[in-house]
Amino acid sequence: MRHIVVIGGGPAGMLAAGIAAQNGARVTLLEKNEKLGKKLYITGKGRCNLTNNTDIQGLLSQTNSNPRFLQSAFHALDAAALISFFEEQDTPLKTERGGRVFPVSDKADDITKTLTTFMRRHNVKVELNCTVEKIVEGFSVYTNKQTYAANAVIIATGGLSYPSTGCTGDGFKFAKGLGHSIAPTFPSLVPLQVAEPWVAELEGLSLRNVRCTAKTTKTLFEETGEMLFTRNGISGPIILRASAFLTEKLAQQESITMEIDLKPALSHQQLDTRVLRDFAATQNKNFANTLDDLLPKRLIDIIITLSQIPPDKKVNTITKQERQNLVNLLKALPLTLIKTTSYKEAVITRGGVAVKEINPSTMMSKKLPGLFFAGEVLDVDAMTGGYNLQIAFSTGYLAGKSAAKYTEIY
Repeated sequence: MRHIVVIGGGPAGMLAAGIAAQNGARVTLLEKNEKLGKKLYITGKGRCNLTNNTDIQGLLSQTNSNPRFLQSAFHALDAAALISFFEEQDTPLKTERGGRVFPVSDKADDITKTLTTFMRRHNVKVELNCTVEKIVEGFSVYTNKQTYAANAVIIATGGLSYPSTGCTGDGFKFAKGLGHSIAPTFPSLVPLQVAEPWVAELEGLSLRNVRCTAKTTKTLFEETGEMLFTRNGISGPIILRASAFLTEKLAQQESITMEIDLKPALSHQQLDTRVLRDFAATQNKNFANTLDDLLPKRLIDIIITLSQIPPDKKVNTITKQERQNLVNLLKALPLTLIKTTSYKEAVITRGGVAVKEINPSTMMSKKLPGLFFAGEVLDVDAMTGGYNLQIAFSTGYLAGKSAAKYTEIY
């Protein structure tokens, strides 16, 4: 019979199904949503950053959890091979800043259509609005429509991030029911909430080329990039990246401070010289009217308040200590991190099915032969920039190919 059931119609599931069918298996893909690739539609702001144009070492260097586990998957399908796959399917791609790869059309829908066409070409049967209720050894897959008998099952249900797309942790439940351990899960690549009430006044303000440093008694993260103030915290590319290093500690309520260097290109001394020059040019003005060339307009009142220098104080009466305090503030604007926001805003789930129980060369369970895993359901995650979708595609490819081979032998 060689029948394989794939659960989940995201990137990992669709590629796994197509590859398994291409390798001779009869494949049924079960998707509980009304359409395939629902989460793909919102990746890369709807443009779908499907990989990063780097080598295997580059992919591994950006993987946060269990990178060694992914070596076989990346060797089976690296970024170059994935790019070739889509271009061979007549979906041209382009590489942008930071190695990010997108479809030339800038439409995530084109990636889903390509994978759908690939599956159709190899006669994959797709069942939409099909909710899996349980899986029993053997394999019998019980759904709201019917029960499917299979020689192998690939679980590619995603994690918990963006639950509106159907990622509600079903795969964790199935895996646990079949004897697998689940590593603790946390939202990752996610905005952060802070204690300071003044951030609400800056909602929507974006800062470019700032350095963010997160620390406890030691530095946990330090990087330069773009950030954004939200209603109750901070977001933007650099903050999402920072969250990957902080999410577990914040969940354990560890005290973490984030310092924002607003002028990372200048040393303390250079910035002090710059402030002195600005003060000299405006020496008869009030302090409140001297920062226009130094800071975004919306940030000025906040900095004045935090500096504790009276806004109506004449610049030529500001003391050296007050000026030093201002420079220190500009070089290390402090924020107290409280927690991450929810899975509703998280790009990816950290944690998942324990990889020590899975064969990295095949993606097959070490506990239950014929059971395979792919994508975000696994305890693997990476930084922003296309790396997480590459993990989904690589593990999906390897699971599909391995499952087809397994059913051929057994």
